[in-house]
Amino acid sequence: MNPRLAKALINGLLLGGAAVALFPLLWMLAVSFMPAGTSNALPPPLWPAHPVLDNYRQLFRHAGMGRYLFNSLLISGAITLLSLLFNLLAGYAFAKLRFAGRERLFRMLLALLVVPAQVAMLPLFLMFKYAGLVDTYVGVVLPGLASVLGIFLVRQYARGLPDELLEAARIDGASELHIFVRIVLPLLRPVVATLAILTFLTAWNDFMWPLIELTGQGHYTLPLGLATLAREHTEGTEQMMAGSVLTVLPVLALFLSMQRHYLDGLLLGSVKG
Repeated sequence: MNPRLAKALINGLLLGGAAVALFPLLWMLAVSFMPAGTSNALPPPLWPAHPVLDNYRQLFRHAGMGRYLFNSLLISGAITLLSLLFNLLAGYAFAKLRFAGRERLFRMLLALLVVPAQVAMLPLFLMFKYAGLVDTYVGVVLPGLASVLGIFLVRQYARGLPDELLEAARIDGASELHIFVRIVLPLLRPVVATLAILTFLTAWNDFMWPLIELTGQGHYTLPLGLATLAREHTEGTEQMMAGSVLTVLPVLALFLSMQRHYLDGLLLGSVKG
């Protein structure tokens, strides 16, 4: 086959696949600007003839989406910051500090990757119930303070740091905290960006644990608020699409703007490990 023809065929297939993947998102965005009931016509319109913002106004005035958006930002931001702290410290310790049972403990952590997260939700809920943490922000944030995947990524990347650099700092009298903050942390910048994006996206999109932990709508996150909206407005397709846009657009924009750092961190971590 002609190389140019093969290249054009491959590019055409890639463009077709991208169009298929993007079409539902674009139609969701279009429907969110349609007047109520417009999308139920047959055949459904692909683009609003007269775009309106009524659906978004209704969400913030009556559906409480402003509160849900604040809750999602607060919870996802807290989980991201605290998870970075614990994952970075634990990953560095497993990579560069020597202590009894280090490798055995790390293998036990890796074994937890095959255990579904849903298995631990009932014991966690009962523990938080006895501790009085049900329907609180703290109860949602605590399970996300550290993750096996995060510790693994940091460890794999930190293993590539030169031991001579750390030993020289210790000989000069630097404490382990000083070494971590002033020397190790700047070198971990690519994996920090990767882990931050991954953690924020996971926390933002999490539905199951907030559904179990939160009992009052005042603490609901955007995914829970969208599910509540779908139950209350089964015929309000345009309003539900507007809620979906509010839920998807921020994290989509975050990922697209930082995907280079995300991929670089994953690739560098795999090479250095």
